[in-house]
Amino acid sequence: MTELTPAARRDLRARAHHLNPVVTVAGNGLAPSVLAEIERALQAHELIKVKVQGTEREQRELLMQTLCTALDAEPVQHIGSVLVVWRQRREEDKPAVAAEKKPARAATAKSAAAFAAAARRAALTKASAESRRSPARSPAPRGRSAGSGSRGR
Repeated sequence: MTELTPAARRDLRARAHHLNPVVTVAGNGLAPSVLAEIERALQAHELIKVKVQGTEREQRELLMQTLCTALDAEPVQHIGSVLVVWRQRREEDKPAVAAEKKPARAATAKSAAAFAAAARRAALTKASAESRRSPARSPAPRGRSAGSGSRGR
C-alpha cells in the first residue's frame, strides 16, 4: 500500500478521535482469530482502533508493524495502548449464485399485512392517548389557595 501523506494521516487521526476500540489484543498476541477479526473490522469500517493490553511501548510498535504488514494496512497513530489502523476497503467478488435474483413471492402481501398491522397499532395508541387526556382529569391548581394560611403561625 502507498504511504499516507501527513495531511491524510492528520485527517484520519481526526476521524478516529471519537471511535472506540473494536478489537483488544491481550496475552495471546496476534492470534489468527484476532487477525481475522481485525480484517473483518477493516473491511467494514476502513479506520479502526485496536487496544493492546499488557505490553511495553517497543512491543506495541512491533505489533503495529506486524499487524499492518499482515493485513496490508497503514499505521495512523500509536498513542498509549491504542493503535489506529487504516486500510482502504477492498472490493469483494460477489458469488454468481448471489447475482441471480429469486422471484419475489408474496412480498407485496406480506408488506401490506405489515402495513395494516402498523396502522392498527397506531390507531389504538392514538385512541388510548386521547382517552388519557380526557377533560375529567384536570390538574389541581398550583399556588396558594385563599383558605391556606401561613404555616406554623
